[in-house]
Order: sequence, then structure tokens, then C-alpha cells
Amino acid sequence: MTVEQTSKGPTPGAQAVRRAIAVLRIVASGQERGVRLLDVARATGINRATVHRLLQVLIEEGAVEQDPATRLYLIGRELPLLGLARSVHFPIRTVAAPVLRELSDVEGETSFLTIRNGDDSICLDRHPGSFEIKVLSIAVGARRPLGVGVSGLVLLAGMPQAEVDAIVQRNRPRLINASIDPDALLQRVDDTRRADYAFARTGIVAQSRALAVPIRGPDGTVLAGLAIAAIAHRLPDRRVPTLVQVMKAHARTIGDAMGRRQAVRTTRSRPG
Repeated sequence: MTVEQTSKGPTPGAQAVRRAIAVLRIVASGQERGVRLLDVARATGINRATVHRLLQVLIEEGAVEQDPATRLYLIGRELPLLGLARSVHFPIRTVAAPVLRELSDVEGETSFLTIRNGDDSICLDRHPGSFEIKVLSIAVGARRPLGVGVSGLVLLAGMPQAEVDAIVQRNRPRLINASIDPDALLQRVDDTRRADYAFARTGIVAQSRALAVPIRGPDGTVLAGLAIAAIAHRLPDRRVPTLVQVMKAHARTIGDAMGRRQAVRTTRSRPG
């Protein structure tokens, strides 16, 4: 995303902080692989000299590390340690965990829980399938531009079109870098919105397929994406309609539980 843009507009004098956060998000997307300085510059729209300076400061503060052999940049130890200060960030992960386990155990495929964070999707949890060949296509914590992958599609499809257009435009450099045509992505979002699920006949892992449905709260807002990944012959076209209905039932279970949780919190917060 471009550094200066936020949903409520930029706070004066915060450019350096926004740039540092933008850099960290791109570095995080590399997970254990790492990212090149050039990739960070392209994705953020910040010139290479400025990105290099920001990365050096973040390295000095322990927020970023650089692999001495590959020279690639990775998230440093300081950020996970800071995160420990808040033990419960994502209640939906706790609520969804037994549902993912049941889905994977019964249907045999690896299941994933993905949420939106700004212009990205993040894999919040996954549960390996009971089938002997497990497709672990993305790791917990994987960060990708919204629309990359089936979960990202259902998350985008749940947003107003104007918001979708803005996100895809901000992510355009990253999408192109990932060999995704932004205009084609907009069409896929439209198709996903009509179908109310996303299906990829070619998954991230070779000879795999993926399927995702939205998890909605009581008000219809899309809270997360529920996805499965399977080897291709385990997910033929004829199985998709049945599996979509099974997954939607599990998604409703999660959405209803989140609604009850919110209702309890609302009741407790009212003055006595």
C-alpha cells in the first residue's frame, strides 16, 4: 500500500513512522524466505535509498534481520517479543480452532483461517487434514496482498466495490510482482461475490486445489475466510458444491459463536 494512505487520512508529521510500518509489512510477507531491498522498494513505492536507511535503523532496533549469506531481509526477534505483551489478540482464532479441527478431521483436507489486516490477508491458523497427503500451502502468519489466494478473494468480495477498487490500486505493484493482473483480479472478485465462494483449480502447491468461503458475523460483515487445500484429485469439480455447503455450515458456527461472544461483551460493558 502507498505509505501516505489510511482509511481516515494521514496524521501530520507521521510519514517516517508510516514508511517504517510499510517496510515491516513487506518484510513480514517474506516469512522465512526473506525479501530483497528491491522488492521492498517496489512494493512500498519508496525509493531504494530511503528503504535502505529505514532497514538499517530497523536492524539496529532488532525489528529486522539480514541474512548474512543471502543478504535478504527478515522480521527480527524484537517484534514477536513485543507481541507477547498482548496474549489474546484474535478471539476468532480461539473460537475457530475446534471447527477447523473438525472440518479437517472429517473431510480429510488441511483447513485455514485467514483474516484481513489493512490491504493484506494473514493466515491466522491452520489444521492439517486427516488424509495421508497434507497440503500445507501457507504457514500461520503468512501475509499476502488481499486477493492473492482463495481466502483473500472471499475477504475482498465481502467489501464495498469502491473499497475493493482502492485496495487493488494500492496493491497494484505487489500484485504485478506476484504475476497477478489487477484487472483480472477485479473480475475474480466479482465472480466470487456472485458465487459466495472462491475456488482455485491450481493451488499454491503443485497439483493442488483450494476452496474458501466467507465467515460472516450476525450483521453480515465478513470476519474471515475459511479455506481448505487438497491435492487435485481429492478436490474434483463435482465435489465442490457439496464441500462448499459443509464449509458454509462450519463458517456459520464460527460466525454465530463470535456473535454470542460480542453480545456477552456488550452486556457486560453496560453500566449496572
